Amino acid sequence: MRYWKTIEPQNSMKKLIKVCLRIVMALILLYLILLIPDNNNNTKVVTAGAQLFYWNRDNVWQLMEQQFIDAKKTTPLKLDSSIQSLKSIAENKLAVFQQGTYAITDTSFATAENTFFNLASLIAASPDEVKWFIDYYNRFRSYIKLVSVQENKKDTVEKNALYSLLYGMRAAVEEVLLQSDAAKISPAMLVQQHSSVTPFTQIFGIEVHSGDLLVSRGGAEVSALISRGNDYPGNFSHVALIFIDTKSNIPYLIEAHIEKGVAVSTVEQYEKDKKLRFMVLRLRHDLPAMQQNKMLPQRAAQLMYDEAQSRHIPYDFKMNFADSAEMFCSEVASYAYRKNGVRLWQHISTISSTGVVNWLHDFGVENFVTQMPSDLEYDPQLAIVAEWRDPETLYKDHIDNAAMDALLEKANTGTSIGYNKWMLPIARVIKGWSWIKNIFGKPGTIPEGMSATSALKNQTFVAMHVAVKTTTTQLATNFIKQNGYRPPYWQLVKFAEQAAKQF
Repeated sequence: MRYWKTIEPQNSMKKLIKVCLRIVMALILLYLILLIPDNNNNTKVVTAGAQLFYWNRDNVWQLMEQQFIDAKKTTPLKLDSSIQSLKSIAENKLAVFQQGTYAITDTSFATAENTFFNLASLIAASPDEVKWFIDYYNRFRSYIKLVSVQENKKDTVEKNALYSLLYGMRAAVEEVLLQSDAAKISPAMLVQQHSSVTPFTQIFGIEVHSGDLLVSRGGAEVSALISRGNDYPGNFSHVALIFIDTKSNIPYLIEAHIEKGVAVSTVEQYEKDKKLRFMVLRLRHDLPAMQQNKMLPQRAAQLMYDEAQSRHIPYDFKMNFADSAEMFCSEVASYAYRKNGVRLWQHISTISSTGVVNWLHDFGVENFVTQMPSDLEYDPQLAIVAEWRDPETLYKDHIDNAAMDALLEKANTGTSIGYNKWMLPIARVIKGWSWIKNIFGKPGTIPEGMSATSALKNQTFVAMHVAVKTTTTQLATNFIKQNGYRPPYWQLVKFAEQAAKQF
């Protein structure tokens, strides 16, 4: 009897050990299976094959910085005299433009832009003139948008000229703002009065109407990639469509989020979501479609609101605006208006840089002829109504962009986004759990439509950007201590390029 009592525990222990070994072997086998890389060989990529915009004006930027340094040393009387002289020239040029008919490629615009750049260098050293400078800028860019209505949408020369003026002038204004006292500058900036009969509300102190498009820039690393990654680098990474219910008068924002797809947010939720800047764009009231129905923007917003409420619309990582089963942020706007007879993004977006294409493809993008948020500004059908910048984070926005520009240059030299291969099985388990949560209508840790591999590459990408941004910030801080002013954007890019050499 004792013998059997001794043997039974031994047999039980052996069985337990065998079971444990089998479980360990099964887990090891499962881990090895989950280590197998994704097979993306069959993925179709729609490339752009277009031309990137290059400024090639380094000498102009250096001259502007030197003019600013000299202006700081100039007596107030002499500086004011120089500014007043250039102001007179600038106002006269704008008056002449407004009295005639000019093509966007007319060399007079390039001359006016150079005058504007020269003024920026001087006014950055004379804060009392900032208010006039911003007012002139808003009047000038409203006129440029009006001229753009007549341009050939497929002409690269005209598109380059329009981009150079609108983007270049904004960049000059922001260099002035960054040298000024942020506390004295209102974040909200009315660009022009453009009438609308649809319901309205206030967002960040700016009046917006139902059907308006809000293009914004978030604070995440991927936001910098989206805003800087196309052939015409910009300042915006997201698009939201404003809808105001005519019965309840409650305003909503309809947007596509990577984490949860198309969603309807309240104004409070929109304002809580981190914004570095946003711009209000409104369909022009003189368009033929608007002449037939002034409530067209309301109809477009209502349609998209109803669509978002009636079905789950996953985020479209492929960025295919021709397929509305899934939608990315730009597509929310274009789909709503396309269904009402207006085709937005007449300047279709292109992404042609090999390095950028490879990086975006790592995150699931397959279409590089698409609709990028920043390019919506150049659509002649839309008027720029207002703009909002947080003065405290504008400098951060510039550092983010400089770091991204430097990293994208690295991408074009062949640098790829790697990932920790040993973490792939764990990421795939997390992806499985996220998939289960998605079934029950909840967002997962890894977004719906994003693979485990892409999620790991995103971690690497974020770490790269943070590292470059941190070093760039340190170099910029040293620059401020040595020179007594914030480094302009071209200096930040140099610092970021220096920081990016580690990759």
